[in-house]
Amino acid sequence: RGFAETSLRNITSKARVNLAAVNYHFGSKNALIHAVFARFLTPFSATLEDAFDDLEARCDGEPPTLNQTLWALTESAVRMPQRNEKGISIFMRLLGLAYTQSQGHLRKFLEQEYSQPFSRFMRLLKEATPQLSAVDRYWRIQFMLGATAFTMSSSDALRDILQNKLGVETTVQEIAARLVPFLAAGMQAGDAMLVPPAHNTSVA
Repeated sequence: RGFAETSLRNITSKARVNLAAVNYHFGSKNALIHAVFARFLTPFSATLEDAFDDLEARCDGEPPTLNQTLWALTESAVRMPQRNEKGISIFMRLLGLAYTQSQGHLRKFLEQEYSQPFSRFMRLLKEATPQLSAVDRYWRIQFMLGATAFTMSSSDALRDILQNKLGVETTVQEIAARLVPFLAAGMQAGDAMLVPPAHNTSVA
């Protein structure tokens, strides 16, 4: 189910908690959703800010490379302490749902609460890709977010497939390490847009 289709009663029933108590504590389903996102994003934002501080200090006034910026973001996510080993996968699945469904209240909440680390990340991305126009950068960021959301939300299934098909075990950290150069290459691809050649439909 999506955000809109899932009621507070559905949530409390699945969690086996009292509906009245949840209503009293959070006040609304939207507030509960905000709290779920904040549980991950608040410590993640602090970790990310520290990673960016360290990165910019090491670069000594030079703009960090795209690989360095993306790795700081990805490493901060995988380093987050999780209540269970599927924590980041579950969160990325939720983030993907929020991204594809119209959740204005959640978008507003995220912009208000986490604008500082997000703006800093966007600044570093812009500095690392000066060759891109604003429109090209916008689209490539969307493609990058889509690839990241799919990969990290499906990490358990992808690990199982790799194990079954190739007999190779991997970790979330290794998946992230493989994902970063792929994302960086996409952001820096030479062609902004490929237009298929026109077909000659004339009849001799």
